Order: sequence, then C-alpha cells, then structure tokens
Amino acid sequence: MLNPAAHQPRSASAWPAQPFSAVVAGTGSQVPERVLTNADLEKIVDTSDQWITERTGMKERHISAPDEAASDIAVKACEKALTEAGVESADLDLIVVGTVTGDMPFPSTACVLQQRLGAPRAAAFDVSAGCTGFIYALSVARQFVASGTSRTALVVGVELLSKITDWTDRSTCVLFGDGAGAAVLKADTRPGKGILATYLAADGNGGKHLYMPAGGSRHPASAETVRERLHTCKMNGNAIFKDAVRSMADAFRHLLRQTGLGFDDVKLMIPHQANLRIIEATAKLLNFPPERVFVNIAKYGNTSSATTIIALDEARAAGRILPGDVVILLAFGAGLTWGGVAIRF
Repeated sequence: MLNPAAHQPRSASAWPAQPFSAVVAGTGSQVPERVLTNADLEKIVDTSDQWITERTGMKERHISAPDEAASDIAVKACEKALTEAGVESADLDLIVVGTVTGDMPFPSTACVLQQRLGAPRAAAFDVSAGCTGFIYALSVARQFVASGTSRTALVVGVELLSKITDWTDRSTCVLFGDGAGAAVLKADTRPGKGILATYLAADGNGGKHLYMPAGGSRHPASAETVRERLHTCKMNGNAIFKDAVRSMADAFRHLLRQTGLGFDDVKLMIPHQANLRIIEATAKLLNFPPERVFVNIAKYGNTSSATTIIALDEARAAGRILPGDVVILLAFGAGLTWGGVAIRF
C-alpha cells in the first residue's frame, strides 16, 4: 500500500528561491560481463575483424545475459554515481532515464530504478530520443535543478541493444553493445559551474533512417512481426553517417555561441560513440584537435544513449578531466535527434 507521507515534496523554503547551477557531483558506469569480439562475430555472420575495424573502429562489445534487463545494468551504474556524489538514494528528488530498451514498455525504467534504489521521494520518468537519450535526459534534469524544483537528480543512459539486434544482418549486428551510465546532479549557487548550456534538436523527416518497426501501436506484436524480424533495429547507414557528422558539429557550434567559449576553452569533446569515422569526420569538420576528442568505441561499440555518459565516466576516472575543465558532450540518434551539453567541472 502506498504511503502518501513518503512522497511529500520538500518545502520550497529549504533552499533559496533563485536560479541554480546544476553541478555533476558524481558519475558511474557499468557494462555486462560477456564480451563479444570481432572474431566471435566472424563465426556468426559473413564479416571479418578487418572489415569491422576499418569501417567502425570497433574491436569488441559487451552483451547482456538472456535474463539481464536494462535496470539490472543501470542500477549498478547508479550506485557508483551516488557513492561518488555522497548522495543517499532516499534524498533524490528526480530520476530521468534515457533509453529505448527499457525493462518493459511500462512502467518506465526510471520507476523501476526508483524502487530498486530506494528513492521514494523522487519523481521518475523515461526519455526516448535514441542515441541522444542521455543528452536529452540531462538537459531535462538540468531544468528541474536550475529552477529549484529539484535539489538532487539522477540522470541515466542505458541500452541493451543486443535485445533488439538482428543477428543475421551483418550491416547492423556488428555495431551494437550493451551498457549503462549515470550522473548525479546537485543544485549549486556558484556561478559558472556545472552545466553551462544545452542544445537539443530533432528532424522527424529522418525517422525512416533509424527505427524499429514493430512493438508499438502501428505494428503490435504478432507471430508475423516476430517472423519478419520487425522487432529489431533497421538502419540506413549511409544517410545516418552524413546527418550525424553535420548535426553533431551543429550542436557543438551552438554550445560555443551560447556560452561564449572558444575552441581553446574546451578541454575535451566527448562525442557519441557510433562509428570512429563519424567521430573523426566531426572533429575534422570543426577543425577540433583530435587529441582532445575522447574515444572508447573499440571497447564497447555503440551503446546508444549510454555512450556519452560511459565515456564521461571513463574520462574522469582516467584523469582527463580536472576541476575547472570544460567538457562538451555530443550525440545523434533515432528520431532523428541530436544535441549537446557543455559542462564545467
């Protein structure tokens, strides 16, 4: 039985009535144990390690177990982020999850995590923006924190794309991996800290290039949709490549204009890890130094909405991001959607 008292919002007088900065107080990431290498894929479909490496930059990816769901991976990433931030789950005001492969269509994976983490005060919902999911979720959570509506928020990007991969399609099955990442946002009154700017965009005209046909109200699950493999990801890779480069560069420029920053002010660019050639082409289009672009695609493949937060967590752990550094996250995904976030640590 629900306990209404446990869900009472904190008094607005608990903190000043003024705009806040949303500071990233902690991050965490988690991937499944099983590793699927390019050599393993050679045994499944007509492909080769050389072909995959040259065209994508990927060498291996992590694949979830048959009984693992999105929340199983995400909860571990969340616990790491909360520990680093020094935040008790019971003190969370908000949980926002970016995913298209949640535990189930409903309830939201955010609500599942709220229960598993023990966060009874937190409002919880999912955001569906494909590979841009974490960027969208972070932008939404930032608004809650900056306005004073929420003091502490948990933002998650999690995907188990192996669950919707057509393992007979060599053009897509080599691309995807599973993983999760999480970030804790805290309200802060210091100016110029935390999330400096966000930029979100979409173009529904391109939705036909990256989608999963069945499982919704358009094509409900049936024996026929399963037989036709309509519950798996379909992608026009050539169209996606061009749009991804142009759109991520567009997001980067928008963030610089919003913040007044220059290229020299950005310590690290963390782009969506969809394809090494896309990452390199984006940096080249922007004339951004490649040594300041973080890349980990060889280890994880494309984990969709989880790529940018997993990369951010790894970059921080590796000492690539120090206090005062500015980092820009960029992503592009189904929708079509794209966007970016500028953060000062």
